[in-house]
Amino acid sequence: MSNNTATPHGTAWRIRAIFAGSAGNLVEWYDWYVYAAFALYFAPVFFPEGNATVQLLNTAAVFAVGFLMRPAGGWLFGRIADRKGRKTAMTLSVLFMSFGSLLIALTPGHHRIGIWSPVCLLLARLLQGLSVGGEYGTSATYLSEVAAPGRRGFYSSFQYVTLISGQLIALGIQLLLQKVFLSPEQLQAWGWRIPFAIGALLALFTFYMRRNMQESIPLSKKQDTRGSLLYLLRHHPRAVITVVGLTLGGTLAFYTYTTYMQKFLVNTVHLSKEQSTFLVFWLMLIYALLQPLFGWLSDKVGRKPLLIGFGVLGTLFTVPLLTALSHASSELAAFFLILAALLIVSGYTSINAVVKAEMFPAEIRALGVGLPYALTVAIFGGTAEYIAFYCKNIGHESWYYWYITFCVACSLVVYVFIRDTGKHSYIDREMREEGPETKRENAATPDDQAFPAQTR
Repeated sequence: MSNNTATPHGTAWRIRAIFAGSAGNLVEWYDWYVYAAFALYFAPVFFPEGNATVQLLNTAAVFAVGFLMRPAGGWLFGRIADRKGRKTAMTLSVLFMSFGSLLIALTPGHHRIGIWSPVCLLLARLLQGLSVGGEYGTSATYLSEVAAPGRRGFYSSFQYVTLISGQLIALGIQLLLQKVFLSPEQLQAWGWRIPFAIGALLALFTFYMRRNMQESIPLSKKQDTRGSLLYLLRHHPRAVITVVGLTLGGTLAFYTYTTYMQKFLVNTVHLSKEQSTFLVFWLMLIYALLQPLFGWLSDKVGRKPLLIGFGVLGTLFTVPLLTALSHASSELAAFFLILAALLIVSGYTSINAVVKAEMFPAEIRALGVGLPYALTVAIFGGTAEYIAFYCKNIGHESWYYWYITFCVACSLVVYVFIRDTGKHSYIDREMREEGPETKRENAATPDDQAFPAQTR
Protein backbone atom coordinates (compact mmCIF):
# COMPACT_ATOMS: atom_id res chain seq x y z
CA MET A 1 0.00 0.00 0.00
CA SER A 2 1.63 3.21 -1.09
CA ASN A 3 2.13 6.26 1.06
CA ASN A 4 1.76 9.34 -1.09
CA THR A 5 3.16 12.27 0.82
CA ALA A 6 2.24 15.80 -0.05
CA THR A 7 2.35 19.24 1.44
CA PRO A 8 -0.79 21.37 1.25
CA HIS A 9 -0.52 23.94 -1.55
CA GLY A 10 -3.83 25.76 -1.40
CA THR A 11 -7.59 25.66 -1.02
CA ALA A 12 -8.20 23.25 -3.90
CA TRP A 13 -5.74 20.72 -2.45
CA ARG A 14 -7.35 20.98 0.96
CA ILE A 15 -10.86 20.54 -0.41
CA ARG A 16 -9.84 17.38 -2.26
CA ALA A 17 -8.06 16.03 0.81
CA ILE A 18 -10.97 16.76 3.14
CA PHE A 19 -13.42 15.21 0.70
CA ALA A 20 -11.34 12.04 0.46
CA GLY A 21 -10.93 11.77 4.21
CA SER A 22 -14.47 12.65 5.21
CA ALA A 23 -16.21 10.58 2.51
CA GLY A 24 -14.72 7.44 3.98
CA ASN A 25 -15.71 8.65 7.43
CA LEU A 26 -19.30 9.01 6.18
CA VAL A 27 -19.46 5.40 5.01
CA GLU A 28 -17.93 4.07 8.21
CA TRP A 29 -20.44 5.92 10.36
CA TYR A 30 -23.30 5.02 8.05
CA ASP A 31 -22.53 1.36 8.73
CA TRP A 32 -22.20 2.06 12.43
CA TYR A 33 -25.51 3.89 12.72
CA VAL A 34 -27.52 1.54 10.54
CA TYR A 35 -27.38 -0.82 13.50
CA ALA A 36 -28.96 1.79 15.77
CA ALA A 37 -31.52 2.93 13.20
CA PHE A 38 -32.80 -0.58 12.43
CA ALA A 39 -32.52 -2.12 15.91
CA LEU A 40 -36.28 -1.70 16.33
CA TYR A 41 -36.76 -4.13 13.43
CA PHE A 42 -34.07 -6.78 13.84
CA ALA A 43 -34.15 -7.13 17.65
CA PRO A 44 -36.83 -9.90 17.46
CA VAL A 45 -34.85 -11.69 14.71
CA PHE A 46 -31.65 -12.19 16.71
CA PHE A 47 -33.18 -12.68 20.15
CA PRO A 48 -36.04 -14.93 21.39
CA GLU A 49 -39.55 -13.54 21.50
CA GLY A 50 -40.52 -11.63 24.61
CA ASN A 51 -40.93 -8.13 26.00
CA ALA A 52 -40.01 -5.52 23.37
CA THR A 53 -38.01 -3.43 25.84
CA VAL A 54 -36.01 -6.51 26.91
CA GLN A 55 -35.22 -7.30 23.26
CA LEU A 56 -34.03 -3.73 22.73
CA LEU A 57 -32.04 -4.04 25.94
CA ASN A 58 -30.25 -7.07 24.43
CA THR A 59 -29.45 -5.24 21.20
CA ALA A 60 -28.22 -2.26 23.22
CA ALA A 61 -25.97 -4.61 25.20
CA VAL A 62 -24.43 -5.88 21.94
CA PHE A 63 -24.09 -2.26 20.85
CA ALA A 64 -22.24 -1.51 24.10
CA VAL A 65 -19.97 -4.57 23.79
CA GLY A 66 -19.00 -3.36 20.31
CA PHE A 67 -17.74 -0.21 21.97
CA LEU A 68 -15.33 -2.27 24.05
CA MET A 69 -13.33 -2.89 20.88
CA ARG A 70 -12.98 0.81 20.20
CA PRO A 71 -9.98 1.33 22.53
CA ALA A 72 -8.24 -1.56 20.77
CA GLY A 73 -9.04 0.09 17.44
CA GLY A 74 -7.86 3.47 18.73
CA TRP A 75 -4.54 1.92 19.74
CA LEU A 76 -4.08 -0.30 16.65
CA PHE A 77 -5.02 2.17 13.94
CA GLY A 78 -3.56 5.13 15.84
CA ARG A 79 -0.22 3.34 15.95
CA ILE A 80 -0.47 2.45 12.25
CA ALA A 81 -1.36 6.05 11.38
CA ASP A 82 1.59 7.47 13.30
CA ARG A 83 4.08 4.86 12.09
CA LYS A 84 2.90 4.04 8.55
CA GLY A 85 0.78 7.06 7.62
CA ARG A 86 -2.78 8.32 8.08
CA LYS A 87 -3.77 6.99 4.65
CA THR A 88 -2.76 3.41 5.43
CA ALA A 89 -4.71 3.31 8.69
CA MET A 90 -7.83 4.89 7.18
CA THR A 91 -7.80 2.48 4.23
CA LEU A 92 -7.53 -0.61 6.43
CA SER A 93 -10.22 0.49 8.87
CA VAL A 94 -12.93 0.66 6.22
CA LEU A 95 -12.35 -3.00 5.29
CA PHE A 96 -13.15 -4.09 8.84
CA MET A 97 -16.37 -2.10 8.78
CA SER A 98 -17.41 -3.56 5.44
CA PHE A 99 -16.98 -7.15 6.61
CA GLY A 100 -18.96 -6.47 9.79
CA SER A 101 -21.89 -5.03 7.82
CA LEU A 102 -21.89 -7.95 5.39
CA LEU A 103 -21.93 -10.43 8.28
CA ILE A 104 -25.03 -8.80 9.81
CA ALA A 105 -26.77 -8.74 6.42
CA LEU A 106 -26.24 -12.47 5.87
CA THR A 107 -26.67 -13.96 9.38
CA PRO A 108 -29.85 -16.11 9.76
CA GLY A 109 -32.27 -15.40 12.60
CA HIS A 110 -32.46 -17.03 16.03
CA HIS A 111 -35.30 -19.34 14.94
CA ARG A 112 -32.97 -20.96 12.36
CA ILE A 113 -29.53 -21.21 13.98
CA GLY A 114 -30.33 -20.56 17.64
CA ILE A 115 -27.60 -19.09 19.81
CA TRP A 116 -25.24 -18.66 16.83
CA SER A 117 -27.43 -15.84 15.55
CA PRO A 118 -26.69 -13.38 18.39
CA VAL A 119 -23.09 -14.68 18.46
CA CYS A 120 -22.60 -13.66 14.82
CA LEU A 121 -24.23 -10.32 15.57
CA LEU A 122 -21.80 -9.81 18.42
CA LEU A 123 -18.80 -10.73 16.24
CA ALA A 124 -19.89 -8.26 13.58
CA ARG A 125 -20.22 -5.49 16.13
CA LEU A 126 -16.77 -6.27 17.55
CA LEU A 127 -15.26 -5.86 14.08
CA GLN A 128 -17.14 -2.64 13.51
CA GLY A 129 -16.13 -1.37 16.93
CA LEU A 130 -12.47 -2.02 16.11
CA SER A 131 -12.88 -0.12 12.85
CA VAL A 132 -14.69 2.91 14.25
CA GLY A 133 -12.29 3.06 17.19
CA GLY A 134 -9.49 3.62 14.72
CA GLU A 135 -11.47 5.87 12.41
CA TYR A 136 -12.00 8.75 14.81
CA GLY A 137 -8.39 9.39 15.75
CA THR A 138 -6.99 9.00 12.25
CA SER A 139 -9.65 11.05 10.47
CA ALA A 140 -9.57 13.78 13.14
CA THR A 141 -5.81 13.94 12.78
CA TYR A 142 -5.90 13.92 8.98
CA LEU A 143 -8.57 16.64 8.66
CA SER A 144 -6.85 18.85 11.24
CA GLU A 145 -3.48 18.54 9.52
CA VAL A 146 -4.71 19.40 6.03
CA ALA A 147 -6.75 22.41 7.21
CA ALA A 148 -5.53 25.93 6.54
CA PRO A 149 -4.19 27.94 9.51
CA GLY A 150 -6.92 30.12 10.94
CA ARG A 151 -9.65 27.91 9.46
CA ARG A 152 -8.86 24.65 11.21
CA GLY A 153 -12.07 24.69 13.27
CA PHE A 154 -14.17 25.13 10.13
CA TYR A 155 -12.42 22.42 8.11
CA SER A 156 -12.22 19.86 10.90
CA SER A 157 -15.93 20.31 11.69
CA PHE A 158 -16.63 18.31 8.54
CA GLN A 159 -15.69 15.20 10.46
CA TYR A 160 -18.96 15.51 12.35
CA VAL A 161 -20.77 16.70 9.24
CA THR A 162 -19.94 13.38 7.62
CA LEU A 163 -20.46 11.48 10.86
CA ILE A 164 -23.97 12.92 11.17
CA SER A 165 -24.52 12.50 7.43
CA GLY A 166 -23.82 8.79 7.83
CA GLN A 167 -26.70 8.60 10.26
CA LEU A 168 -28.77 10.83 8.00
CA ILE A 169 -28.30 8.49 5.03
CA ALA A 170 -29.17 5.52 7.22
CA LEU A 171 -32.37 7.24 8.29
CA GLY A 172 -33.13 8.27 4.69
CA ILE A 173 -32.87 4.67 3.52
CA GLN A 174 -35.07 3.63 6.41
CA LEU A 175 -37.69 6.19 5.36
CA LEU A 176 -37.62 4.97 1.75
CA LEU A 177 -38.00 1.37 2.84
CA GLN A 178 -40.80 2.26 5.25
CA LYS A 179 -42.84 4.53 2.99
CA VAL A 180 -42.03 3.55 -0.61
CA PHE A 181 -40.61 0.11 -1.21
CA LEU A 182 -41.66 -2.30 1.53
CA SER A 183 -44.61 -3.09 3.73
CA PRO A 184 -44.14 -3.12 7.52
CA GLU A 185 -44.26 -6.93 7.44
CA GLN A 186 -41.57 -7.16 4.75
CA LEU A 187 -39.35 -4.67 6.55
CA GLN A 188 -39.69 -6.58 9.79
CA ALA A 189 -39.06 -9.96 8.16
CA TRP A 190 -36.11 -9.28 5.84
CA GLY A 191 -36.04 -5.66 4.61
CA TRP A 192 -33.85 -4.50 7.47
CA ARG A 193 -30.97 -6.49 5.92
CA ILE A 194 -30.87 -4.23 2.84
CA PRO A 195 -29.09 -1.22 4.44
CA PHE A 196 -26.38 -3.47 5.84
CA ALA A 197 -25.73 -4.86 2.35
CA ILE A 198 -25.65 -1.31 0.97
CA GLY A 199 -23.07 -0.37 3.57
CA ALA A 200 -20.81 -3.25 2.57
CA LEU A 201 -20.98 -2.18 -1.09
CA LEU A 202 -20.33 1.49 -0.32
CA ALA A 203 -17.16 0.47 1.46
CA LEU A 204 -15.67 -0.69 -1.85
CA PHE A 205 -15.98 2.83 -3.21
CA THR A 206 -14.47 4.22 -0.02
CA PHE A 207 -11.56 1.80 -0.24
CA TYR A 208 -10.79 3.08 -3.74
CA MET A 209 -10.97 6.73 -2.65
CA ARG A 210 -8.68 6.22 0.29
CA ARG A 211 -6.10 4.32 -1.72
CA ASN A 212 -5.80 7.38 -3.97
CA MET A 213 -5.78 10.08 -1.29
CA GLN A 214 -2.59 11.93 -0.36
CA GLU A 215 -0.91 11.94 3.02
CA SER A 216 -1.40 15.03 5.18
CA ILE A 217 2.20 15.23 6.44
CA PRO A 218 5.50 13.41 5.81
CA LEU A 219 6.41 10.67 8.26
CA SER A 220 9.05 11.23 10.91
CA LYS A 221 12.23 9.14 10.91
CA LYS A 222 12.16 8.89 14.71
CA GLN A 223 11.09 5.26 14.92
CA ASP A 224 11.48 5.07 18.70
CA THR A 225 8.76 7.62 19.51
CA ARG A 226 6.45 7.42 16.50
CA GLY A 227 3.17 5.80 17.53
CA SER A 228 4.62 4.68 20.88
CA LEU A 229 2.07 4.17 23.66
CA LEU A 230 4.81 4.26 26.29
CA TYR A 231 6.10 7.58 24.95
CA LEU A 232 2.57 8.99 24.88
CA LEU A 233 1.83 8.08 28.49
CA ARG A 234 5.25 9.10 29.78
CA HIS A 235 5.56 12.49 28.09
CA HIS A 236 1.95 13.59 27.48
CA PRO A 237 -0.12 12.28 30.43
CA ARG A 238 -1.84 15.62 31.02
CA ALA A 239 -3.05 15.79 27.43
CA VAL A 240 -4.33 12.19 27.60
CA ILE A 241 -6.31 12.92 30.78
CA THR A 242 -7.63 16.13 29.25
CA VAL A 243 -8.98 14.23 26.22
CA VAL A 244 -10.91 11.96 28.60
CA GLY A 245 -12.42 14.94 30.40
CA LEU A 246 -13.21 16.73 27.16
CA THR A 247 -15.03 13.70 25.79
CA LEU A 248 -16.99 12.50 28.83
CA GLY A 249 -20.05 14.75 28.79
CA GLY A 250 -20.02 15.46 25.08
CA THR A 251 -20.10 11.86 23.90
CA LEU A 252 -22.90 10.95 26.31
CA ALA A 253 -25.00 13.92 25.17
CA PHE A 254 -24.26 13.17 21.52
CA TYR A 255 -25.32 9.53 21.68
CA THR A 256 -28.41 10.44 23.69
CA TYR A 257 -29.71 12.97 21.17
CA THR A 258 -28.76 10.99 18.07
CA THR A 259 -28.58 7.19 18.26
CA TYR A 260 -30.84 6.78 21.31
CA MET A 261 -33.35 9.49 20.43
CA GLN A 262 -35.22 7.49 17.79
CA LYS A 263 -35.95 4.76 20.34
CA PHE A 264 -36.80 7.32 23.02
CA LEU A 265 -39.42 8.83 20.75
CA VAL A 266 -41.01 5.39 20.23
CA ASN A 267 -40.73 3.96 23.75
CA THR A 268 -41.28 7.07 25.87
CA VAL A 269 -42.95 9.75 23.71
CA HIS A 270 -45.04 7.01 22.02
CA LEU A 271 -44.59 8.14 18.43
CA SER A 272 -44.73 5.49 15.72
CA LYS A 273 -41.55 4.09 14.19
CA GLU A 274 -42.27 5.99 10.99
CA GLN A 275 -42.92 9.28 12.83
CA SER A 276 -39.74 9.00 14.89
CA THR A 277 -37.64 8.19 11.81
CA PHE A 278 -39.05 11.15 9.88
CA LEU A 279 -38.53 13.53 12.81
CA VAL A 280 -34.96 12.44 13.52
CA PHE A 281 -34.09 12.61 9.81
CA TRP A 282 -34.85 16.34 9.56
CA LEU A 283 -33.24 17.07 12.90
CA MET A 284 -30.03 15.34 11.81
CA LEU A 285 -30.01 17.34 8.57
CA ILE A 286 -30.17 20.61 10.49
CA TYR A 287 -27.61 19.32 12.99
CA ALA A 288 -25.13 18.50 10.21
CA LEU A 289 -25.50 22.01 8.76
CA LEU A 290 -24.78 23.54 12.17
CA GLN A 291 -21.34 21.97 12.48
CA PRO A 292 -19.41 24.19 9.99
CA LEU A 293 -21.10 27.26 11.46
CA PHE A 294 -19.90 26.44 14.95
CA GLY A 295 -16.49 25.42 13.60
CA TRP A 296 -16.17 28.77 11.81
CA LEU A 297 -17.21 30.54 15.01
CA SER A 298 -14.44 28.74 16.94
CA ASP A 299 -11.88 30.13 14.48
CA LYS A 300 -13.13 33.63 15.30
CA VAL A 301 -13.68 33.52 19.06
CA GLY A 302 -11.63 30.47 20.10
CA ARG A 303 -12.43 26.87 20.99
CA LYS A 304 -12.85 27.41 24.72
CA PRO A 305 -15.97 29.66 24.69
CA LEU A 306 -17.89 27.06 22.65
CA LEU A 307 -16.91 24.23 24.98
CA ILE A 308 -17.86 26.24 28.06
CA GLY A 309 -21.15 27.20 26.43
CA PHE A 310 -21.96 23.53 25.87
CA GLY A 311 -20.92 22.66 29.44
CA VAL A 312 -23.00 25.36 31.11
CA LEU A 313 -26.13 24.93 28.98
CA GLY A 314 -25.88 21.13 29.07
CA THR A 315 -25.65 21.15 32.86
CA LEU A 316 -28.59 23.52 33.28
CA PHE A 317 -31.00 22.28 30.63
CA THR A 318 -30.54 18.51 30.13
CA VAL A 319 -33.10 17.50 32.77
CA PRO A 320 -35.70 20.15 31.79
CA LEU A 321 -35.38 19.36 28.07
CA LEU A 322 -35.64 15.57 28.41
CA THR A 323 -38.45 15.83 30.98
CA ALA A 324 -40.44 18.13 28.68
CA LEU A 325 -39.70 15.86 25.73
CA SER A 326 -40.97 12.78 27.59
CA HIS A 327 -44.32 14.56 27.97
CA ALA A 328 -44.42 16.14 24.50
CA SER A 329 -47.94 16.13 23.11
CA SER A 330 -47.07 16.68 19.44
CA GLU A 331 -44.37 16.02 16.88
CA LEU A 332 -43.76 19.78 16.56
CA ALA A 333 -43.08 20.15 20.27
CA ALA A 334 -40.72 17.18 20.20
CA PHE A 335 -38.94 18.65 17.16
CA PHE A 336 -38.11 21.97 18.83
CA LEU A 337 -37.09 20.40 22.12
CA ILE A 338 -34.60 18.07 20.39
CA LEU A 339 -33.39 20.92 18.16
CA ALA A 340 -32.62 23.00 21.26
CA ALA A 341 -30.61 20.09 22.66
CA LEU A 342 -28.68 19.66 19.39
CA LEU A 343 -27.83 23.37 19.32
CA ILE A 344 -26.28 22.99 22.75
CA VAL A 345 -24.38 19.81 21.82
CA SER A 346 -22.98 21.46 18.66
CA GLY A 347 -20.70 23.51 20.88
CA TYR A 348 -18.88 20.25 21.58
CA THR A 349 -19.27 18.13 18.45
CA SER A 350 -18.20 20.79 15.95
CA ILE A 351 -14.74 21.30 17.44
CA ASN A 352 -13.90 18.40 19.74
CA ALA A 353 -11.79 16.65 17.09
CA VAL A 354 -9.58 19.64 16.32
CA VAL A 355 -9.18 20.53 20.00
CA LYS A 356 -7.76 17.07 20.68
CA ALA A 357 -5.57 17.02 17.56
CA GLU A 358 -4.06 20.39 18.48
CA MET A 359 -2.90 18.98 21.83
CA PHE A 360 -0.40 16.41 20.49
CA PRO A 361 2.76 16.44 18.34
CA ALA A 362 2.65 14.70 14.98
CA GLU A 363 4.54 11.55 16.06
CA ILE A 364 1.81 10.41 18.45
CA ARG A 365 -1.13 12.59 17.34
CA ALA A 366 -3.42 9.88 15.94
CA LEU A 367 -2.71 7.61 18.91
CA GLY A 368 -3.05 10.47 21.42
CA VAL A 369 -6.39 11.52 19.98
CA GLY A 370 -7.82 8.09 19.24
CA LEU A 371 -6.98 5.95 22.28
CA PRO A 372 -8.21 8.09 25.22
CA TYR A 373 -11.22 9.16 23.17
CA ALA A 374 -12.10 5.55 22.38
CA LEU A 375 -11.72 4.51 26.03
CA THR A 376 -14.06 7.27 27.16
CA VAL A 377 -16.62 6.57 24.46
CA ALA A 378 -16.52 2.84 25.23
CA ILE A 379 -17.29 3.47 28.89
CA PHE A 380 -19.83 6.27 28.58
CA GLY A 381 -21.08 6.53 24.99
CA GLY A 382 -21.28 2.79 24.47
CA THR A 383 -23.32 2.20 27.61
CA ALA A 384 -25.65 5.19 27.09
CA GLU A 385 -28.51 3.25 25.51
CA TYR A 386 -28.17 0.35 27.92
CA ILE A 387 -28.33 2.62 30.98
CA ALA A 388 -31.25 4.54 29.47
CA PHE A 389 -33.22 1.35 28.80
CA TYR A 390 -32.34 -0.03 32.23
CA CYS A 391 -33.57 3.10 34.02
CA LYS A 392 -36.79 2.95 32.02
CA ASN A 393 -37.23 -0.76 32.70
CA ILE A 394 -37.02 -0.27 36.48
CA GLY A 395 -39.40 2.71 36.37
CA HIS A 396 -36.90 5.54 36.98
CA GLU A 397 -36.19 6.96 33.54
CA SER A 398 -35.40 10.41 34.96
CA TRP A 399 -32.33 8.98 36.66
CA TYR A 400 -30.73 8.81 33.21
CA TYR A 401 -31.35 12.53 32.68
CA TRP A 402 -29.46 13.33 35.88
CA TYR A 403 -26.67 10.96 34.90
CA ILE A 404 -26.11 12.96 31.69
CA THR A 405 -26.18 16.20 33.65
CA PHE A 406 -23.53 14.98 36.07
CA CYS A 407 -21.20 13.88 33.24
CA VAL A 408 -21.58 17.18 31.37
CA ALA A 409 -20.85 19.07 34.61
CA CYS A 410 -17.64 17.05 35.04
CA SER A 411 -16.56 17.99 31.51
CA LEU A 412 -17.41 21.63 32.22
CA VAL A 413 -14.72 21.68 34.91
CA VAL A 414 -12.19 20.58 32.27
CA TYR A 415 -13.43 23.15 29.75
CA VAL A 416 -12.95 25.95 32.29
CA PHE A 417 -9.33 25.11 33.07
CA ILE A 418 -7.84 24.00 29.74
CA ARG A 419 -5.95 26.40 27.53
CA ASP A 420 -7.56 27.43 24.26
CA THR A 421 -5.93 25.11 21.71
CA GLY A 422 -6.89 27.47 18.90
CA LYS A 423 -4.28 29.84 20.33
CA HIS A 424 -1.84 27.21 21.64
CA SER A 425 -1.74 24.54 18.95
CA TYR A 426 0.92 21.93 18.25
CA ILE A 427 -0.14 21.89 14.60
CA ASP A 428 0.36 25.64 14.17
CA ARG A 429 3.67 25.40 16.00
CA GLU A 430 4.87 22.64 13.69
CA MET A 431 3.84 24.57 10.59
CA ARG A 432 5.99 27.51 11.69
CA GLU A 433 9.09 25.36 11.89
CA GLU A 434 11.50 25.35 8.95
CA GLY A 435 11.30 22.05 7.10
CA PRO A 436 9.62 18.74 7.95
CA GLU A 437 12.61 17.20 9.76
CA THR A 438 13.10 20.20 12.03
CA LYS A 439 9.36 20.20 12.53
CA ARG A 440 9.47 16.62 13.79
CA GLU A 441 12.39 17.19 16.13
CA ASN A 442 10.80 20.17 17.85
CA ALA A 443 7.30 18.71 17.95
CA ALA A 444 8.29 15.57 19.88
CA THR A 445 8.88 17.22 23.25
CA PRO A 446 7.16 16.53 26.54
CA ASP A 447 4.06 18.40 27.72
CA ASP A 448 5.97 20.53 30.20
CA GLN A 449 8.29 21.90 27.48
CA ALA A 450 6.39 22.26 24.23
CA PHE A 451 2.84 22.61 25.54
CA PRO A 452 3.49 24.07 28.96
CA ALA A 453 0.14 23.62 30.64
CA GLN A 454 -3.22 22.17 29.84
CA THR A 455 -4.55 24.32 32.68
CA ARG A 456 -4.45 28.02 33.24
